[in-house]
Amino acid sequence: MTAVSDIPMPPGASEGRARRVSIQRWRRRSRLIRVYRLILPLLIGAILLALGASVAYNALTSQRLPPGNANDPIRLVKPHFVGRDARGRPFVLTSLTATRDTRDYQKVYLDHPILTLDADGADPTHITGGAGVFHEDTSKLELSKGVRLSSARGAFDTATSLYDLKSGDLGGSDTVQGAGSLGQIQAKSYSVYDKGARMVFTGEVHTRLQPK
Repeated sequence: MTAVSDIPMPPGASEGRARRVSIQRWRRRSRLIRVYRLILPLLIGAILLALGASVAYNALTSQRLPPGNANDPIRLVKPHFVGRDARGRPFVLTSLTATRDTRDYQKVYLDHPILTLDADGADPTHITGGAGVFHEDTSKLELSKGVRLSSARGAFDTATSLYDLKSGDLGGSDTVQGAGSLGQIQAKSYSVYDKGARMVFTGEVHTRLQPK
């Protein structure tokens, strides 16, 4: 009995079958290409439409920032001022913020200022306060809201102080009290000269000396 696979094919039958398979593949690719040509423009159009809608939505819903007022004060965050007094001694002045007065350009308001005298020396003096006003035209610094003067020689507290950056002198007309190398002291006013090396207390001076 002869199997079907053993029956000889007529001449040219295999070539015809290969041609039909090739034509079928070409037709499938053609249909796929037509589908792509139809879908891709639709996808591109949908993407462009979505982008345009997003831009329009953001433009309509976003809030515009109000224009800045030319009269708004100039405000600096954590400013750092350095300089030297008339005797060439360096000082450093920092604060949390510095705001320039809109009516007086030479006046700068300081929040929690810290003044360091003789910053490069072996015994710098630190003067701190809750608030301060720096007058650029006169180079004077007003400290208020609790002023503390501290160095290796002692620490003193008072309500207000005035420091002259040119002369390097510090003074105050409020009650001062503190402790130094010689003991405790309290007075109505005070003056500090020569980077704190010389202090003058006046008005109801009370001292308690501590022998070394």
